[in-house]
Order: sequence, then structure tokens, then C-alpha cells
Amino acid sequence: MGKTDFLSPKAIANRIKSKGLQKLRWYCQMCQKQCRDENGFKCHCMSESHQRQLLLASENPQQFMDYFSEEFRNDFLELLRRRFGTKRVHNNIVYNEYISHREHIHMNATQWETLTDFTKWLGREGFCKVDETPKGWYIQYIDRDPETIRRQQEQEKKKKQDMDDEEKTARFIEEQVRRGLEGKEQEAPVYTELNRENDEEKVVFNLNKGASTSTGPQPKPSLLGPSGLKTAGTAPTVKRKEAPPALGQSKDKKRKTALEEIIEFEEEKKKSSRTDHWLQPEIVVKIITKKLGEKYHKKKAVVKEVINKYTAVVKLIDSGDKLKLDQTHLETVLPAPGKKVLILNGVYRGNEATLEGINEKTFSATILIATGPQKGSRVEGVPYEDISKMA
Repeated sequence: MGKTDFLSPKAIANRIKSKGLQKLRWYCQMCQKQCRDENGFKCHCMSESHQRQLLLASENPQQFMDYFSEEFRNDFLELLRRRFGTKRVHNNIVYNEYISHREHIHMNATQWETLTDFTKWLGREGFCKVDETPKGWYIQYIDRDPETIRRQQEQEKKKKQDMDDEEKTARFIEEQVRRGLEGKEQEAPVYTELNRENDEEKVVFNLNKGASTSTGPQPKPSLLGPSGLKTAGTAPTVKRKEAPPALGQSKDKKRKTALEEIIEFEEEKKKSSRTDHWLQPEIVVKIITKKLGEKYHKKKAVVKEVINKYTAVVKLIDSGDKLKLDQTHLETVLPAPGKKVLILNGVYRGNEATLEGINEKTFSATILIATGPQKGSRVEGVPYEDISKMA
């Protein structure tokens, strides 16, 4: 039996080791080859087949990245649709189930750096409903399949038809009851005198039925005299005492002071004025992505145009090159104290201000509003990402 035989101990051991997931840093997405250790990955990188793949990718890297991104997105959405349907689920649960398949497309080969970026992209493109919670990001698949939409419309139509049938049945029953009552005469109530057959027998009044609302003739005078009639006539009109209010309930609610109302209004205004996009034209930003190479990494540029709120066309200050980048690949730039900045988010969004100081412990700054209705106001604790240097 040769050393390379299928049933040799070495071949069996290699097959056992290759089962299941292995370390991501020893996986080559271009060649779709998983190595078991660092030495194997090093030998693979030096191989001729890997070098040929690198030459092919260097000719058009964007084409390969778009292909891997599309495959990753399609497989992820297909798993989300089949496994969870339109239920709301944590994005990490779906991702862990996706990567459990050994032949999956790795995220480091796509255009998204993190799972959070991919989740936000799904929300922007309309594939899923996304919302952020203290426990993380949750996603809900939006099913736009024509067959599913048709089935939902049929269910709504059937439900509406059933409701119409129930209403028709109810109207038919009411009509039958009305017709039945028309042929019958209302029987008038019969009143009798209070006659006592035995002088020793006690007279009992039943007052449980309450006051009568009938407009028929009044009862004849009783033989018991006026005192008995007075008691019988006044008893049903006795009003019950209203229950006392529960303990701890006050009629007048405590009113808020003017200062508390102003504070509450300002807090609600701050919450409603924040958005997840901050790009503005004519501000200085820094490129933080490494996908473009060391040539553009950590270089400063000026935003020339903003596309769809999340994408910007920037022009590098040093070389003058123009690039189209997402806001996740950029960060704001702070000037020296005393220089002008533009407020990018929050209540004062769009106003110019002067940078007065920087607090490195809290990663915030103190600014003086220079334009707008709040001109001359000093604001402390403004996050770094809410302001940027003006070009």
C-alpha cells in the first residue's frame, strides 16, 4: 500500500483534520483553499497557482470584489429568507449560521469591513428592516416575491369577503326580528290592587327591579293607605352612594414647571435632530480605509459633492486626485483651537462655529456658535464626529 493511497493512515488523518471550520487567517479566498497551519499557508502563497490568481486579480480588483460581495449578499439573504422568513432576528445569529458552512464566502473578501456595515447597507438598499438596540442590530427580511405578494392579497381579499358575509348575516337577522315584531301587539302591563286576604299575613315589597320606565297608566290607590304608597313610591328612587376615590389619587395632577418643560423640549429636540449621516460639502476629512492602498491611507481630502447622503466625492489636498467613498471610510478632522468648524450633526447641524478647546479624556470639544439663531452660545461636550474643519 503506497503512502498516498486513499486508505493510508496519513490520508485518513488529513481528511479528519480538514473537516469543519478552520482558522480564517489561513484561508485564501482567491484560490478558495483552506490551509491548516501557518507553514501550509506560506507554501501556498509561494505556489505558482496562487501567483497566477494574484496577477488576474491585480488587473481588475474591483471586478473580483464585486463578485464576492454579490455572492456573499445573495447567500446571506437566501439563508435569512429560508431560515427565518420575515421574523425579526439578531444579525449575529444569522451570520454565525451562515459561516458554519465550510464553503461560504468570507466577509474580508467583500466591500464590507464589518457585520454592522453590512447590516446598515441592507437597510439603506431596502432588502431588510434594520433597527439598533442595546443588544445589537436586528434585521427583518422584506419579502418582495411576486408569488408571496399575490398570496397575501388573496388572504386579505378572503378575509374582507368573510367579514362582508358576517355583516350580511347580521343585517338579515335584524330584518327578520323587526318583521316578526311588527305583526305582534305590545302587551300592556296589568296592575292589580294590594289586597290582604289575611289580616295576620305580612306585606312584602320586592324592590330589586328598580324604578320603572314604562309610560303606561299609573297603579290604582292601594287599600293600605297613603303611608304604604308613599314608601313604595319613594323606595326605587333612592340613589346609591358613590364609591370614595381610591387612596393615592388626587384630582388635580401635578403640573410641570416652565423650566422642566423647557428642559424636556430641548432633550426631545436633540434626540430628533440626530441622524446617521453627517457628510457636508466643503469640509476636510481623513481617509481611514486601507482598501485603496497606502497611497491614500490617512490622507486628508475636501468633500466636493455628497451623493445619497452617505457617499461623497472627495479631492485629495496633496495630489488633487478625486475619489468616491462611503462615509464609513472617512472621519472628521479637527483644526487648531480658534479655527472655524462646521457642525455636522445634532441641534446646531449646518451652523458654523469656532473651536475653543478639546477634551481628550471624553473625546469631545467646546465650540462657540458663529451663525444661526443661537449665535454667540457656547456648547460643551460636542463629540469629535459631530464637527469638522472647514475647507
